[in-house]
Amino acid sequence: MALLFTPLQMVGVELANRICVPPMCSCEATDGVGSDALLRRYGKLAATGAGLVVVEATAVEAAGRITTRCLGLYNDRQQAFFEKLLQACRQSAPAETKFFLQLSHSGRKGSRCDPRTGHGTLLPEQGGFPLIAPSARPFTPDAPVPRAMTEEDIAGVLAAFEAAAARAAQIGFDGIQIHGAHGYLVHQFLSPVTNDRTDRWGGDRDGCMRFALAVVDAVKKGAPGLPVMMRISACDWIEGGATCEDAAALAAALKEHGVCAVDVSSGGVDPAQKLPASITAAHTEFSRKIRTQAQVVTFTSGGIVEPLQAEEILRTRQADGVCIGREMLRNPGWVWAAAQSLGGGVQPPAGFVSAF
Repeated sequence: MALLFTPLQMVGVELANRICVPPMCSCEATDGVGSDALLRRYGKLAATGAGLVVVEATAVEAAGRITTRCLGLYNDRQQAFFEKLLQACRQSAPAETKFFLQLSHSGRKGSRCDPRTGHGTLLPEQGGFPLIAPSARPFTPDAPVPRAMTEEDIAGVLAAFEAAAARAAQIGFDGIQIHGAHGYLVHQFLSPVTNDRTDRWGGDRDGCMRFALAVVDAVKKGAPGLPVMMRISACDWIEGGATCEDAAALAAALKEHGVCAVDVSSGGVDPAQKLPASITAAHTEFSRKIRTQAQVVTFTSGGIVEPLQAEEILRTRQADGVCIGREMLRNPGWVWAAAQSLGGGVQPPAGFVSAF
């Protein structure tokens, strides 16, 4: 059988296959509460046959949203929506599909405009919200300068991650993914580009990793027993930024804190980044190094389109699992086509068992 369709054992959870639908922001929320369109979207993604579906970036507090249309999980109305969403997903999905929720805080990259109406950062008087970050460095020259976080701010964000994790557990998610990539708050602490602190939350590599590890501990405290993974940026693609060696050290530390896997991506911390010609090749090489050095389960993502391409990544041990994002949106039958071409087996969705 193709490796793509073999089970993947992670700490605390087993996936029926090695295909993941990664989190992809849709900006379909109002005051952090999702829409009926979002229910329909995840109903389709749940039915794809992927072993793991990760629901998109969900802010742990109002000021942690990326845009004013992003999801949140910090009040009862939002929790009620997620209960409805997860119920809809389980009704559509094969029984073996696992659902994780990605918890996030945007830091200096928050308070963005609704992407349907424009770009840029909204000021509080325009309907935005105040920005916080490890250091008082704006994302772009014309963006508001974030307030450097105090110890009280850091404690408050950690408490927010813990509370959101507790809600995710109550809702019934199978696990939690922490967004530690793409220039959002956790990544901002990890990168020298955005963290010039001289206290215990910055300085050397261990200091810069401290917040990410504290977030993991907070999430595990809020949702004891639930598996936790983290999405990381393995390279900042800018001079003086974090490198794959930093990412491997982070992954090893995350493993010690009980993280079940890392999803390897890159970039996002600074708009001056210079991306390589092939992001897929870069990510798979990063994933291979991190997997080898940290001895942790890795997923890789970015430009994976063909089933044979995904199978080759697994066969050459560049990753343990693959994330199929944009291609899954374009072709929700990707998993079924891959199973047919590679000779794999996929459990049909609950409503179609008789057809198979």
